[in-house]
Amino acid sequence: MQATAYTYDPETRCGQVLLDDGTPVPFDAPAFDKGGLRLLRPGQRVRIEVEGGAGNAGEGGSEGGKDDRRITLVTLQTF
Repeated sequence: MQATAYTYDPETRCGQVLLDDGTPVPFDAPAFDKGGLRLLRPGQRVRIEVEGGAGNAGEGGSEGGKDDRRITLVTLQTF
């Protein structure tokens, strides 16, 4: 899945990405570390891997407004 880097804290290696529908989804240090990146700048296109029961991003998220998606990998999008 593709997204856009939104926030990133180099000290904690955590941040958020924006899905193409504008939904912010947080990521933690293990997801960032797994991607092999050293730095992430807002606006960069990234490839993410997600697990969780929110369904497909285009289907309006999960029931009751709770988003239980968890990003397991963040890396740069390559063409």
